[in-house]
Amino acid sequence: MSDGPGSGAADVLTAWGVPGIGEVEPGDDLAVLLGDALAADAAARPATALADGDVLVVTSKIVSKAEGRVVQAADRESAITAETVRVVATREHPGGVTRIVENRLGLVMAAAGVDASNTPDGTVLLLPHDPDATARALRSAVQARFGVRVGVLVTDTAGRPWRQGQTDIAIGAAGVRVLDDLRGSTDTHGRTLQVSVAALADEIAAAAELVKGKATGRPLAVVRGMAHAVTDEDGPGARALVRVGPDDMFAEGTAEAYARGWKDATGGDAGREQGRTEGGLE
Repeated sequence: MSDGPGSGAADVLTAWGVPGIGEVEPGDDLAVLLGDALAADAAARPATALADGDVLVVTSKIVSKAEGRVVQAADRESAITAETVRVVATREHPGGVTRIVENRLGLVMAAAGVDASNTPDGTVLLLPHDPDATARALRSAVQARFGVRVGVLVTDTAGRPWRQGQTDIAIGAAGVRVLDDLRGSTDTHGRTLQVSVAALADEIAAAAELVKGKATGRPLAVVRGMAHAVTDEDGPGARALVRVGPDDMFAEGTAEAYARGWKDATGGDAGREQGRTEGGLE
């Protein structure tokens, strides 16, 4: 059985990229491809043989490719629109317009997560249909093949409010405790923690990205040392990480909030252009 929430941390964490996964095509059996790569890696490097408590971290791009979530680059803007549930902010720049939106998975991302990297020229990739379901299916197949209990994360790259740069986050999860709720426990000085909830799945995803890399052709990594976060049940998935409703403090961009406030105050659209400027669009 796995440990309970907040129980322990990894004294030693090991992560490695798994080689041998070539270009994934629509219709490929991803579980077979990943399993074959894991088996070949273990044969070449016995220390990498899967063990109970390992976490497999899979880049969402190969899931999208296997699912056929590939569209022509010329259709990128319409694809973004189709994937969009709610527009959070738009920003004009010399190269065009960036749209920050909530997509159908509940994730707030630039361009709804539609990505032109690591895909053949002239195409872009949409996010997987259901990353949590993919994680569950992969976990079941890997456990059946190798006879070990593992967790599986499906990851994608995203920016974050208030921080420069991007990092990998978990968009699908199975068999991993995605949140570590430390509220009610005490710190090293005996004070009760009131708000500390660690995003374990995102932390594992970011660690795995350090060995996968963006341009190395290693879309699969194994993280060892997080057995305390691996559970018997598949769990609620990465959807549990998404802030919704009153907890969403970034539901609207600054320029959009300014324009809406001006409109509410004046009863018209007179402040729209001023809101664009004050909010930082220009």
